Amino acid sequence: MNLLLTGCFKYSEEQMQKLNSLGFSVYFMQQEKEDLPLAADEVDAVVCNGLFLTHDIGKFQRLSFIQLTSVGLDRVPVDKIKERGIELHNARGVYSVPMAEWAVFRILEHCKQGGFFRKEQKNCCWTKHRGLRELAGSKIAVVGAGNVGQEVAKRFVPFGVKITGFDIHKNETVGFEEMDLTENFRARVSEFDVIVLTAPLLPSTRGLINRDVLMNMKQNAMIVNIARGGLIDEKAMCEVLNIRQDLFAALDVFETEPLDETNPLWTMNNVAVSPHNSFVGNGNNKRMFDLMYLNLKRFINKSK
Repeated sequence: MNLLLTGCFKYSEEQMQKLNSLGFSVYFMQQEKEDLPLAADEVDAVVCNGLFLTHDIGKFQRLSFIQLTSVGLDRVPVDKIKERGIELHNARGVYSVPMAEWAVFRILEHCKQGGFFRKEQKNCCWTKHRGLRELAGSKIAVVGAGNVGQEVAKRFVPFGVKITGFDIHKNETVGFEEMDLTENFRARVSEFDVIVLTAPLLPSTRGLINRDVLMNMKQNAMIVNIARGGLIDEKAMCEVLNIRQDLFAALDVFETEPLDETNPLWTMNNVAVSPHNSFVGNGNNKRMFDLMYLNLKRFINKSK
């Protein structure tokens, strides 16, 4: 069986040997926009990210297995994959730890005014800041109670906060004191001091954070988006953050990436911008390879 790997994941020599040992003929292409190293109709399995944004999946007639290195499914033709019965796996759980840590970092950085002290240090100024905030006693909403959301919740429990999770269910979920439906979030937004977005981008969640939601946020509230830019109406956010200087947004994802240099979010005092970087962590490579290896091993064993 032919396995196609792309450069969206960096393989060590040992990892490549392990994949070869499964019995695959392994082919590699660095850039997913490049020409394929073998005919599309000869590919049985693929590990990729956005390969099918530039290559027609209809030409992959033998394709039976797809392992994504991303969590989201918005870069693959899910309907066509289901229609053909292709086995599809995402990177569920791989990036949850660094993303959760990033959310904690951004929230604490804002509450404890990390940027202010860094600036004062650079200027050799001994200046106290009397506006630091405590997390203890705060109410935090995590929209999306999956792997990432649960890791976020677990890390905030020791801070003595009340954590509410919003999802498509109200089942008891690790780390959350309360669960509610995502459809109820807008009506409850004014309750929360901090909102962390970890939900997938779906028709039901696109534009979830609109102008009304932003205007109804609690005084001095903070929103962190480590999920997908499309969850927020970006134009509305720019308008509201200009009106409500008390709000703060830490944004790692955007509607269009890279973020255009003319976008006002870059220069707003109550916004922290990062380049879709929250998922990066030194443990990702091992977690991702262990996951793909297990899934590929199961697949090839079923195919024998």
